[in-house]
Amino acid sequence: MIRTIVLAFLAGLMGTNGIPHFVSGITAREYPNLTGNSAINNAVGGLAAFAIAGALLALAQVGDHPRAALIAGSLGVVGMTVFHARRGAYRMSTRFGKPLPES
Repeated sequence: MIRTIVLAFLAGLMGTNGIPHFVSGITAREYPNLTGNSAINNAVGGLAAFAIAGALLALAQVGDHPRAALIAGSLGVVGMTVFHARRGAYRMSTRFGKPLPES
């Protein structure tokens, strides 16, 4: 059950993290990203995050422990939502000396 909890939590984090990157990318806007702030990097990064989240869910054996997976995944979603709502991507870029997107 621990495996399910950990992987579902990480899937929630990754899937939610992909949203702002993907949306910024497909709307041709820059957003802080480890691989660069361009729209293309963000669109591809968002898609990669969605694929990783799907792979994590597939490995999590959600069917064996559905309630635990739902709770853990939901906590991952909440955690990443709060991170982005508090402008965490911008703070991380500043902290690691990465350039911020142009306004």
